[in-house]
Amino acid sequence: MVQLIVGKKGKGKTKHLLDKVNTEVQNVSGNIVYLDKSTKHMYELNNKIRLIDVSSYLISDSDEFVGFICGIISQDHDLQQMYFDSFLKIACKEDGDIEPIINKLEVISEKFGVDFVLSVSCDEAELPASLKEKIIVAL
Repeated sequence: MVQLIVGKKGKGKTKHLLDKVNTEVQNVSGNIVYLDKSTKHMYELNNKIRLIDVSSYLISDSDEFVGFICGIISQDHDLQQMYFDSFLKIACKEDGDIEPIINKLEVISEKFGVDFVLSVSCDEAELPASLKEKIIVAL
């Protein structure tokens, strides 16, 4: 399952994402990974959540990002949830259509049983109709 938290920059998406991940860590039996563009939120995350600073891994396009996600999943068979803060930036999709990469993540989610929650810096109105059903918070 892929879920989206959407809103313009500065609207509070990261706070919602952090609240959700810190709540979910109490309810899941598997592992949780939180991907971000820096380690800035390290101390706001429960210590059971693995934080990955994506900027350290020289990812330059969305295909490399999807490969990176698959690599993480392949190394952790207990992985249950992944949270992506600043999704457009870490996935290298700041100026492109996000529907294809969301569809890939949906396929990966179904195949490996990993749920994804994405923080996306754009208005709900800017998203294609097919992605609107995935929105859990619109700011």
